[in-house]
Amino acid sequence: MEVNTPGGTRATDSSKSPAFSLLASTAAAIDLLSRRWILQVLYLLCQGEARFSELARAVPGVSRRVLTERLRELADQGLVRRVVDDGPPTRITYCLTEQGAALRSAFDHIDAWAATHRPLHAS
Repeated sequence: MEVNTPGGTRATDSSKSPAFSLLASTAAAIDLLSRRWILQVLYLLCQGEARFSELARAVPGVSRRVLTERLRELADQGLVRRVVDDGPPTRITYCLTEQGAALRSAFDHIDAWAATHRPLHAS
């Protein structure tokens, strides 16, 4: 990018501008959220904690391996917490972290938009 200055035109490093940083963080968020099954899992966890088997049943078509990978990715990114209750029997549940719960308002907006613009059609 070039900037006009009193001394003439010079090139700038756009990677240091605040707009570029915002764009980069938004791009990283979109990259994560656009991975298959991520939004479905987050949406379900916005409703409350869930066990792995509950999530697997609620997301038709997801394999156990991929669901495990997605939950690990979400945990690594700080959006989901894996909670182990030693039991007996051992019970593992997943819930949103504070950072993950911050997405609830985005899902509320999507719900409102979908209700207005994408109502279900009777077949």
